[in-house]
Amino acid sequence: MAWHKSSYSQGGAYNCVEVAEGAVTLVRDTQNRELGMLEIPAREWVAFLAEVGRG
Repeated sequence: MAWHKSSYSQGGAYNCVEVAEGAVTLVRDTQNRELGMLEIPAREWVAFLAEVGRG
């Protein structure tokens, strides 16, 4: 799994998250990586993104 930054991360001007997607999705704060990460089942992550996309 490879980490990637949020598409809203514009040159570090915003507090952002990084995501690694696979069987589970990992989410962490880019400024506080040492504090750990959230593990979200892939199916729930897809549902979350779909709901966010609906506004």
